[in-house]
Amino acid sequence: MSVSSPALTDTQHAARESVRLNWALFVGQGVIMVVLGVLAIVWPQFSTLAVDIFFGWLFLISGIVGLASLLLTTSAQGFLWSLLTAALSSFVGILLLWHPIAGAVTLTLALVALFIVEGVFQIASALRYRVVFPDSWGWMLASGAADLILAGLIIAGWPSTAAWVLGIYVGVNLLTSGIAIVMVALAGRSYIRMLASESR
Repeated sequence: MSVSSPALTDTQHAARESVRLNWALFVGQGVIMVVLGVLAIVWPQFSTLAVDIFFGWLFLISGIVGLASLLLTTSAQGFLWSLLTAALSSFVGILLLWHPIAGAVTLTLALVALFIVEGVFQIASALRYRVVFPDSWGWMLASGAADLILAGLIIAGWPSTAAWVLGIYVGVNLLTSGIAIVMVALAGRSYIRMLASESR
């Protein structure tokens, strides 16, 4: 038996159903994020280098795949632009892997932009879905606010903290996002129990 609230839009109802059906997967994802967040906070220098190396490999592999695919389509439109983009991606990947400390500074700037965008998005999502998850939307709101505060702290401490701040803030971000996901998933589980008791 399914209970549908007239106050919910189709998108909001779909979001609730997704959490209701897959709450255990969301809890697992949230717990993993919390554990990774704690590890990143405990070892910030290591996690900063790990993030830099991870992005270095992403750029390098992306560039190599792009260059390889261009060799098969040399007559395609925009070949020169695609070639330059793939070459630049490979070059950035090599630089991040060759000079991880300098790369960490650049990635920290990118992280500031990411936290600002993610914070605004999470706050907007929390406000939009507060009717769907009335008991847990505040956790998502808090996670978004934490992202904006972290971005402000990075800017305030620039550039002296760039060597370790990336790991700390990625850890805090993973921790708060993981907790928010777990709380929303548990709210979905409570919703399942409520439906089960109403159907008896």
